[in-house]
Amino acid sequence: MNNFNPSFLSIDQVQGQYLNKDKVTKKNVQINEGQETFSSILDKAQELAKRNEPLKFSKHAAARLSDRNIEITKGQLERLNQGKIQAGEKGINESLILVDSLAFIVNVPNNTVVTAMNQNDRSEAKVFTNIDGAVIA
Repeated sequence: MNNFNPSFLSIDQVQGQYLNKDKVTKKNVQINEGQETFSSILDKAQELAKRNEPLKFSKHAAARLSDRNIEITKGQLERLNQGKIQAGEKGINESLILVDSLAFIVNVPNNTVVTAMNQNDRSEAKVFTNIDGAVIA
């Protein structure tokens, strides 16, 4: 047989010998420097996927585009999205993105255009608040 005699082992010894054998703790798992964890790889993949999502326009931004008769070409929209990606890479959360004569405030983490205006419109002041960075795209 197995030479296992339960009369000589305590419950703690059995637990220590059999139950904790494969237990993984932070103490016995070492990550080599430069090696990425699953969590960090997953975070990067999610961030990359979010970067490639098309920009959304808030109701307010859509209303501003309509009110101000602003039309965006496909090329301008691509540059706006590229500006959003660049802002995200620099850690900007609320960005002013300038595309030709158009100005957009973009909430980068939510991938959403918050408002839009035409820089050539002389009827209103050009004041931008609550931004932490700007991109010329």
